[in-house]
Amino acid sequence: MDNPDDRQLVTRMELANRVFFRMYQCANMLHKTGSRAVAAEGLTTQQWAVLGALSHPKAAGGMSVGDLARYLMVSRQNLSGLISRMERDGRVRSAPDGRDRRSRLVSMTEAGRQVWEEQATPQIHAYYEDVLGDFSISDISHTLHYLLKILNNMKRLDNDVGGDSDADDVMTP
Repeated sequence: MDNPDDRQLVTRMELANRVFFRMYQCANMLHKTGSRAVAAEGLTTQQWAVLGALSHPKAAGGMSVGDLARYLMVSRQNLSGLISRMERDGRVRSAPDGRDRRSRLVSMTEAGRQVWEEQATPQIHAYYEDVLGDFSISDISHTLHYLLKILNNMKRLDNDVGGDSDADDVMTP
C-alpha cells in the first residue's frame, strides 16, 4: 500500500513546480507585454520600475544606488547600466550624496517626471486593467498576499546565504 505521506509530498512538489514555472512565465510575459505597453514612451519594464520607485514620496530627495538596487532586488551592476541609459535619455540624474561622498543619489528629472506622470502612468494603468480586468478586488488582494508570502520566504533564503536584507527598510510600495 502507498504511504499517504509520500503521495502528499509528491503532489506538493508537483504543485510547487507548477507554481514556480508559472511565476517564471509571468515574469517573462510581464517583461514582454509590459515593455510593449510603455514602448511608445521610450521605456522598458526595468525603466518603468526605476521611475516607479523614484516617484514614491519617500524617494523625493533621491535614492542611493544601493537602496534602489535593494528595493528593486537587482544587482548594483545591472542597475548602474540602466541608470546610465536613463541619464543619457534625460529621465534621471545622479549626483554625489551630500552625506556620503562615496554614494550617489538617483532622482527623477522634470522630463522623467513628466514622462512618468503624463504618459507612462496612464499606459501602465491601462495595462493593469487589461491583465487584471477580470479579477475582483478580493482576487487582487489574495494574489498580492500570496506573492508577498513567497517573496518574503525567498528573501529569508537569500539572507540565510548572505544576501542583502534591507529591501523592506527602503520603502514599501
